[in-house]
Amino acid sequence: MWHKSMCVALVALATGYVFLLDPDLPDSVLEYVSASFLYQPRGGLASPESSMAAAWDSLIVQPAKQWSKVAVGVNACVDVVLSGVKLLQALGLDSGEGWDHSVLRSVVDLKESFTHFMGKGAAAERFFSNAESFHRIAQTASEYPGAQLYVGGNAALIGQKIAMNPDLKVLLCGPIGPKLHELLDENVIVPPESMQELDEFHLILEYRAGEEWGQLRAPNANRFIFSHDLSNGAMNMLEVFVSSLEEFQPDLVVLSGLHMIEGQSKEVREKRFLEAVAAISDIPMDVPVHLELASMTDPDLMSEIIHQQVFPLVDSIGLNEQELLFLTQAAAGPHASLTSWNGIPDVGAVSDILFWILKEHGRTAMKASDLTRIHFHTLAYHVLATVDGYWANQVAAVAAGARVAGTQACATETIDASRVFLKAPWEFTTSQTGESSTVSLNPSAPVSEWHRDGISFHYTPVLVCKDPLRTVGLGDAISAEGLLYSELSSQ
Repeated sequence: MWHKSMCVALVALATGYVFLLDPDLPDSVLEYVSASFLYQPRGGLASPESSMAAAWDSLIVQPAKQWSKVAVGVNACVDVVLSGVKLLQALGLDSGEGWDHSVLRSVVDLKESFTHFMGKGAAAERFFSNAESFHRIAQTASEYPGAQLYVGGNAALIGQKIAMNPDLKVLLCGPIGPKLHELLDENVIVPPESMQELDEFHLILEYRAGEEWGQLRAPNANRFIFSHDLSNGAMNMLEVFVSSLEEFQPDLVVLSGLHMIEGQSKEVREKRFLEAVAAISDIPMDVPVHLELASMTDPDLMSEIIHQQVFPLVDSIGLNEQELLFLTQAAAGPHASLTSWNGIPDVGAVSDILFWILKEHGRTAMKASDLTRIHFHTLAYHVLATVDGYWANQVAAVAAGARVAGTQACATETIDASRVFLKAPWEFTTSQTGESSTVSLNPSAPVSEWHRDGISFHYTPVLVCKDPLRTVGLGDAISAEGLLYSELSSQ
């Protein structure tokens, strides 16, 4: 008994000391200090990180019916990855005030937008409208010592991840140049019509947690992406992609790239968007479609995606916290008054928005929509929301998505408990607007489940890499892994 009393006293003392050092620390930090102390390994007890990794391994089981052929399209490119701060310094730019530009027109716009998002520790993607200026920046970036070239574009990254499974055939359609083709897994099939003479390049400016630039200090590791990408910007390969499905006969289609067209003029964008909707409508009805969203700034485009027959045409959606908040703002959904997330996105607020999407735009008795699944991912946790009766094996799917976030960021085959940490809240409520319950984190049983009016939610924390080697493509790897472990129920 005295051991427990001593523990409580020490926790109170430690928490009080931290509070005295900085009384303005948020409650979540104080919760983490207390909870982490209580979970410190003592004797033969495992750390919460190692307990969670072991629990995931037992929960992640293959679905009864697995995919055999997956078609992925349509955005693909070569990513040039390097330090954002070092590139801006190489361009002769100094640190300064941040500002979010929806379209980049100059190196000054680039500096201000990068600074804005680095200060928040948030991912973002922007179109660079000046071709000549972009190519000068791209040349500087590609020649910078330490710059690395990778497969890029949501579709290509998802295809590359899925192709790691030797039992799967993967078709990838997009603007694929010689360098990208060289980088792709040999298991990836590329239609001849998808090949082009020149590659499209995207610049990925990364920063580390705690990295400083002038007065700026990044709260966590992330990246800022920009490009002058005309092929992907017009979704040139969408019709080629859809026409190739008849011969390939996939049992799952993964679609991404709609966000790229916001760099077009309003007239071109509107015309191309309607053509894209028509092309997506031509995908066979019996083939499930997953739509991977990405960073957008145009609320009209997001509203069109929601309302103009895109959401009803797809079975599943993958998105992160920035995209989820922008979505609810564009469509006047729950918590639309939030201008940004304050730290870790509140689980109850996230749950409310996911519930609203599936109720308003998903399949119900009154709606003919195909949408029945949303995979939400943020740095600290993931949530899978599904309409009851359509998907199976979602405990394994959400756990697999979270596990790959930790392994890919740290570049390890399995979770290394010494290199990751828990950032998720130790306790949360499941809704801010509806009937709510309180969930407490148990590292030995890390997947929590709750239900709300015919919709099921599966939640798990992420083991966040302390020193990530590469943040690009994490969202795409997460969605790909979640899909691999998901099973569409027979109707």
